[in-house]
Amino acid sequence: MRSAPNTHIDFDEWARLAAEDPAAFERRRAEVIDDFIAHAPPERRQRLRGLQWRIDGVRKTAANPTAACIRISSMMWDSVLGENGLLESLEALRAPRCGPAPRAAGPERSADIIPLDKRSR
Repeated sequence: MRSAPNTHIDFDEWARLAAEDPAAFERRRAEVIDDFIAHAPPERRQRLRGLQWRIDGVRKTAANPTAACIRISSMMWDSVLGENGLLESLEALRAPRCGPAPRAAGPERSADIIPLDKRSR
């Protein structure tokens, strides 16, 4: 039986490695990710490999690390809020049993809308 993957990340150590030896950093990053996927339940490994392939593709094609981070973050939010995402799945689980979500109690709010006329300035 394989031991559990090492999930402890020492940020300072990784930052030092990235600064001093980017190639070694990338090798180690790939090893940690592969180890994590290898320890995942067998029925999830293929999906995790596919997701990592997509992430690696974004990282390779992005103009810079910040652009890659933004695109990967967008992928994450799509998986939560998008069609067939986590939120939709959770709502589907709740809906048949509980009906629509209850509205928050409290008074309705209203506001006076004041038109802005360019001539009054």
